[in-house]
Amino acid sequence: MAFKEIMLRIGGTFTDNPLVTVLTIGTLFVTFYYAINVLQKNNAKWLIFVFVAYVLATGVAFASLEKKSETERLLYLLVPGLFIVAETSLFATEVKRDIWETFSKKNVEIHKIDKSGSSKKDVDVCIDEIIKALQNMSKNDVGAIMILANGNLPRAIIESGVIVDSDISSALIESIFFPKTPLHDGAMIINGTKILASGCFLPLSQETNLPKELGTRHRAGIGITETINVTALIVSEETGIISIAQGGKIKRYADSEMLRQTLKEYYWQEFLPHK
Repeated sequence: MAFKEIMLRIGGTFTDNPLVTVLTIGTLFVTFYYAINVLQKNNAKWLIFVFVAYVLATGVAFASLEKKSETERLLYLLVPGLFIVAETSLFATEVKRDIWETFSKKNVEIHKIDKSGSSKKDVDVCIDEIIKALQNMSKNDVGAIMILANGNLPRAIIESGVIVDSDISSALIESIFFPKTPLHDGAMIINGTKILASGCFLPLSQETNLPKELGTRHRAGIGITETINVTALIVSEETGIISIAQGGKIKRYADSEMLRQTLKEYYWQEFLPHK
């Protein structure tokens, strides 16, 4: 079969209208590109192979048909569509984060972590102070939410609170979250070895399957980690339970070892690249 004839048949795969065909192919190309990009980011390369192999195989087979009924055309479009729907469900958090990052770049305030002038000793002190504050607040049922940021928070979130720009200390953290103080209800933003801001408002998760005992702070911690690559440390004022939210998921009953490991990963990856 001549190449020209194959191309003409591909052009007639979706509709006999050339303009609609071009728009359809363009839409599918963008959709497929985004689908493959999400899979690649999430180390699902074997799914990329399956997806591409399916599209190529069915595309060549379908284009070789002499005549195509409307049902056959619909089926050819439906199966890749179902694949993309399944992928969106499987990687819902990652897709939401990609969309957020794509459309909010203009609103991001770059508060980059200053990696100069600080040593591993300084980082160890910060880790100890944060853990101490969390455990003290847990014992006293003081509610708190702290965000471990890496210079990627939108300007609107930071400016919704009060800029603190202070060294990290357990005394300062506990005083900020002490009940009835002006900033105790909002989130504290940790950026490197500094408390950047406090009293900040965060987007709440719209997930409907969360346990009923999780309150507003937990929903805020899950919500912010669904859309931005940060970590949230949460203390429940009802139970004193410490939780860690990452990637839209929450781990409850975090002990000192779990907190230390989470904080070490944050500082070693974002602040001190070399252990």
